[in-house]
Amino acid sequence: MRLDVVSLAPEAFAPLQGLGVIGRAFAAGRAELHVHNPRDFATDRYRKVDDEPYGGGAGMVLKPEPVYAAVEAIPVLPRRRVLLMSPQGTPLEQADLRRWATDYDQLVFLCGHYEGFDERIRALADEEVSIGDFVLTGGELPAMTIINGVVRLLPGTVGTEACLEEESHSALLLEHPHYTRPADFRGMTVPDVLRSGDHGAIARWRSQQQQQRTQQRRPDLYDRWQAQQQQQ
Repeated sequence: MRLDVVSLAPEAFAPLQGLGVIGRAFAAGRAELHVHNPRDFATDRYRKVDDEPYGGGAGMVLKPEPVYAAVEAIPVLPRRRVLLMSPQGTPLEQADLRRWATDYDQLVFLCGHYEGFDERIRALADEEVSIGDFVLTGGELPAMTIINGVVRLLPGTVGTEACLEEESHSALLLEHPHYTRPADFRGMTVPDVLRSGDHGAIARWRSQQQQQRTQQRRPDLYDRWQAQQQQQ
């Protein structure tokens, strides 16, 4: 998979190249990361990428010309998706990460900065994505979050496909509790069923724990899961 990022802070993405299994995926060629700075495409002598907003107001707005030029300089693969990082976007879900990792060979990330970006930049994007109801100084952290989530889903990045299928949010429910040795740690013991060797009982316990934990911690997800079960 080819990952292209349009950002005024290209240095922010360097740590991804050495980040555990994500870094190893880049080293193995499962994904490649390219960062493009709009400032390199500015045409004036000061390499200006922002300006005051029409109508007045606080802050500076990212200009459309250098962003368009940066995007238009990126090679286009047949299966490409352009994602705009924005607090006004659709909330990110695990299903989105799976869809992008499966359906596309190239993802382009547009990272805003300053007070915001010229509204015409939205026309470049296929989707606007938000990682939560809050505002950051730029779109770099959201883009890195998505890159991490997508790359770990690529074949060969993690140990087994089962690990990905059983984790939280893969099927709306949160993941069940995990335990390892010792069986008794400071009075906190491993449930007997996990030490029973009865795989059927273990599977039932884990399913019950998933439902219980989701109902307690994320009732919104639990309601969606129940509705899904009824439809099926």
